[in-house]
Amino acid sequence: MSAVRPPEGAKAPSGGSEAHEVASVGVIPIEAVNDFVIKFANVNGSGSASANELFAKAILRMGVPVSPRNIFPSNIQGLPTWYEVRVTEDGHLGRRGGTDMMVAMNPQTWDADVAELEPGGYLFHDSTRPLPPSKFRDDIRVIGMPLTEICNAVYQDPRQRQLFKNIVYVGALAILLGIEPEVVEKLFGEQYKGKEKLLASNVQALHLGCDFARENLEPLGLRVRRADRVGDRIFVDGNSAAALGCVYGGATVAAWYPITPSSSVAEAFQKYCAKFRVDPATGQHRFAIVQAEDELASIGMVVGAGWNGARAFTATSGPGISLMAEFIGLAYFAEIPVTLINVQRGGPSTGMPTRTQQADILACAYASHGDTKHVLLFPEDPHECFEHAAAALDLADRLQTPVFLMTDLDIGMNQRLCAPFAWDDSKAYDRGKVMSAEELEAGRDFGRYKDVDGDGIPWRTLPGTHPSKGSYFTRGTTRDAYARYSERGPDYIYNMERLLKKFATAAALVPQPVLRPAAEKTELGVIYFGSTSPSMHEALQALEARGIHLDALRLRAFPFPQSVVQFLAQHRQVFVVEQNRDAQMRSLLVNELDIDPARLVRVLHFDGTPITARFIVQAIAAHVHKAQPAGAADAKETA
Repeated sequence: MSAVRPPEGAKAPSGGSEAHEVASVGVIPIEAVNDFVIKFANVNGSGSASANELFAKAILRMGVPVSPRNIFPSNIQGLPTWYEVRVTEDGHLGRRGGTDMMVAMNPQTWDADVAELEPGGYLFHDSTRPLPPSKFRDDIRVIGMPLTEICNAVYQDPRQRQLFKNIVYVGALAILLGIEPEVVEKLFGEQYKGKEKLLASNVQALHLGCDFARENLEPLGLRVRRADRVGDRIFVDGNSAAALGCVYGGATVAAWYPITPSSSVAEAFQKYCAKFRVDPATGQHRFAIVQAEDELASIGMVVGAGWNGARAFTATSGPGISLMAEFIGLAYFAEIPVTLINVQRGGPSTGMPTRTQQADILACAYASHGDTKHVLLFPEDPHECFEHAAAALDLADRLQTPVFLMTDLDIGMNQRLCAPFAWDDSKAYDRGKVMSAEELEAGRDFGRYKDVDGDGIPWRTLPGTHPSKGSYFTRGTTRDAYARYSERGPDYIYNMERLLKKFATAAALVPQPVLRPAAEKTELGVIYFGSTSPSMHEALQALEARGIHLDALRLRAFPFPQSVVQFLAQHRQVFVVEQNRDAQMRSLLVNELDIDPARLVRVLHFDGTPITARFIVQAIAAHVHKAQPAGAADAKETA
């Protein structure tokens, strides 16, 4: 072990702490290049988030794909927070499971963090205060660095000591893992452009860590090596992507109430509107964004805007959907275009506000009382968040109904590599069946709720279209085809059956499923959707290597197109992989398609963390290899 060397010009630390590396006899450290998982355990409010993100981006700038995930508390400063970075030259963007290196900066979670390490893994920690041997494991390699002591010797301000400690460990990790410090410096230059004082102080802290690691620590078996595997992909979070999709999709009105994890959708929409929706000549805003007093008010504003002809949306999460249910029912029955972006989180009730789930499927599919069915879209990544947000606005107009964009915290709040966004500037918005003043003046028959084309979708008019024709009374009560109040049974049945016909029409308009055939003919299939996709893609490769072949179908929308029915008919047994307790997608398949439940095998993950490829492989492989009695079809983990 080497004694601490103070930074040049700094007073030597008075304590006796040392830099050290410890590996138990017989431990074989993990060795991997561009293929490992590193996890940072920090304290919320310590300023670690930006430093950890800087670490991930530096690896990305070296041409190596990364998949970071931020796990943070929902309430007060001082609680534990984690940042997990998967480094994978193969480009896997789902969680792998397991941790190869832990940067343990939080004494509160020390024991659990150390226990999470893979055998042969690496534990990096602040060794300013020595810890007893009982706090370590015999099968890991320990790297201690006196971070607090180094920062105390250089910085006088307590806040600076805390903030720059994060940058110091980034510098040390750069040397230990082979990340080029020049890349980190360039990122600093971009972040602090025009703020030279902040730039200089961060670079200084970076070099404190780099210099100490060079002189006192040995490189690790985990290494980052330059590659060219990122290509033209972009690094963006799903909430920002959905907001930009709303801009390109023609949304001019957003009403919302802050709720984790959806708030940044509206904030990003504000940012993009300020850039793209302000008249450069007059400075006039061509958009309206309202932070309402609650979720009820926000959905009411969106319904009103949609009735008036504006493309409007709200962004919320599960508890907001619960509060909005009555207005959602009004929009469904009065047939008003509305787009709702539901960034799902753990429920029920307040649940786990900063954890991810896919547990609002049934709540949204059948939102409101009575017989209601709603269109749901399931994007798999930020690229599809962008595309599906724009598509949702088109579908809402075309179908004259609420449309839900069903993302979740994992997609919404975490930055992800994805294909670049693309937009055809010649594309015309699909406004659906809107009768013009000329058509009304020519005497065309207008029945607001009349099916004249056989697809269940009626014609509508916008307010002010004609001074005397095409008006109607919008109501949530029953009416006839001409919007006249009616409690006659035949009139009610006509409208309810027409709504079903419209829903069937929607099945051909929504984004269609994506089929991934197995390499060999198989009677087994798997259905998955949304944020489960990255881990599922990796799991399919691993299962194939084990000789387990599955045809895979990624759902992208509800109602289910006919291709889903065909897929289910072609397979003896189909696994349904989802992140909730009650197998909600499986229930939707059984309920809507009259499928024998015994043929659909539950694969459920719902502890609030994103599902891993390891979990999927283990669950499916265990079911395939285990002989089960007839009707027993569960492969699940409670948490």
